[in-house]
Amino acid sequence: MIILQSAAGPGIANLLFFLALFSIMYFFFLRPQVKKQKAQESFSDGLSKGDRVVTTSGIIGTVVKIDKDSILLAIDQKTNIKLVSGAISKEMTEKYTKEKSDS
Repeated sequence: MIILQSAAGPGIANLLFFLALFSIMYFFFLRPQVKKQKAQESFSDGLSKGDRVVTTSGIIGTVVKIDKDSILLAIDQKTNIKLVSGAISKEMTEKYTKEKSDS
C-alpha cells in the first residue's frame, strides 16, 4: 500500500508558522518601539526656550537655547550644560512635571 503525501503541506505550514511568528513580534515588539520613538522625536521637536526638562541621566534644568542638534540647559543660576537633543527624556520630563503639579 502506497501512501501519497502532498509536498506542499509541510511547506505551507512552515510558512504560516513563520508568518504568524513575525506578526506577533511586530505587534508586540516592533510597533510599540517605533511608536515610542516617534513620540520622543515629536517631544524633542516641540521643546522651546524656558521649558523645564529632565535628561535621560536625571539632570533637571531649564532650556536656555536650542540649536540644530544641541540644547543648552541651565541647571543652576550660572551653570549651563550643552546636550545632544536626544538626551532629553520625554517620559522622565512628564513624570517630573506630573509630580510637581501634584505637590
